Amino acid sequence: MFTLDLSLFLDSILILTLAFLIDLVFGEYPDRMHPTIGIGKMITYLKRKSKHPNPRVEKANGVLMALVIMLVVALPVFLLLFWLRQLAYPYGEILYIIVGAVLFKATFAISGMGQYTKPIAAALKQKDLDGARKWLPYIVRRDPNTLGERQIISAAVESIAESTTDGITAPFFLFALFGVPGAFAYRVVNTLDSMVGYKNAEYRNIGWFSAKLDTIANYIPSRVTAYLMVAASFMLREDWRESYRILQRDKHKTASPNAGYTISAMAGALNIQLEKQGHYTLGDDHGIGAEHIPRALRMMTVTAVLFGLIVVVPVLALRIYIFGL
Repeated sequence: MFTLDLSLFLDSILILTLAFLIDLVFGEYPDRMHPTIGIGKMITYLKRKSKHPNPRVEKANGVLMALVIMLVVALPVFLLLFWLRQLAYPYGEILYIIVGAVLFKATFAISGMGQYTKPIAAALKQKDLDGARKWLPYIVRRDPNTLGERQIISAAVESIAESTTDGITAPFFLFALFGVPGAFAYRVVNTLDSMVGYKNAEYRNIGWFSAKLDTIANYIPSRVTAYLMVAASFMLREDWRESYRILQRDKHKTASPNAGYTISAMAGALNIQLEKQGHYTLGDDHGIGAEHIPRALRMMTVTAVLFGLIVVVPVLALRIYIFGL
């Protein structure tokens, strides 16, 4: 018969809450100790080894690369937390919660987005386009020298909107389903997609599996996040009706099957038009300014809190109730 392990459930809630607080208070971990940097180094090394003149072999190598890195990253996390939970009470449980939270924090970034986008808004308020362009490479791959003020603001807000899913709610969702190791597996998948998930000659074969995994992993979180973003716009007294309308109208206008959801919801909520030249235009043009960047950051944070309360907590309870894990 199914039972809810209340101790494990409460420990998981404490890990989620403590990780959230670590992020808000301390921001991103330094690069030298951030797991994503190590994941990136593994991908850089293995993608060279995965090259092969035979496309089928190269595709198989890409699958193997993704699975190996996920295993190498997620398995030690699982074993460490499993071992800590077996230690004598209460020390084992306390260490399990603290270590779990410190590790889990490395898989998502809330305040980190503000560290890169707030300076853009500050520079633009001072009419310093060059200063704003200096920060863009941290969040987008577009050539900053080709962008004017409007395009810079759009790129920043788009990045905030899209990162609400792949930087916060998707790892939250995988944490709810599979614990901290699941969140790390997602971070591997998302990093793989950002490094090799391109449909060009170099990565078409090596990266196809990683790109598919990323699309699947973000499918549910992106859609739920978009509708919670509408709710967040209501709570923040943004234009929630327009957020819902633009979401319904423009969500399929991006090449990515997932990115258009949160970007269109954000565009509607802020009553702005977000555009990646030559690719998509979402929302209606009512003017755009540097003040929309901090407003987008507030939307992101409230959406993350809503996702934690409305999605993560119930899914955690259901997982523990059914599987006892």
